[in-house]
Amino acid sequence: MEIVANVLVGLVAVLHAYILVMEMFLWEKKPGRGLHGFGPEMARATAPLAANQGLYNGFLAAGLAWGLLAADPTGFRVRVFFLACVVIAGMFGAATANRRILVAQALPGALALAAVVVAR
Repeated sequence: MEIVANVLVGLVAVLHAYILVMEMFLWEKKPGRGLHGFGPEMARATAPLAANQGLYNGFLAAGLAWGLLAADPTGFRVRVFFLACVVIAGMFGAATANRRILVAQALPGALALAAVVVAR
């Protein structure tokens, strides 16, 4: 079960690294605009906000990677903390921005968190 938990944590970290790239570097390009259906003008106007969000997603990815690399008990605690942050951020995003975020962010985080706790 520990291998499954670590794979899930790794996938959530990769997801948040992908979000970082989309929001910080591709927001005004076709892939970034297509993600939210923004036209060029709206993408340009919201780019600073998206870059800020992207940076925070990068912190989540870095924290999850740290949790995978750190020895227990620190690694376990770090994984639990950052996965809880992912779930809370996903729930908040779903409530305030787009309900898709619940499935795209909160659900993978919750599944990984459950696997980490069960594997303990």
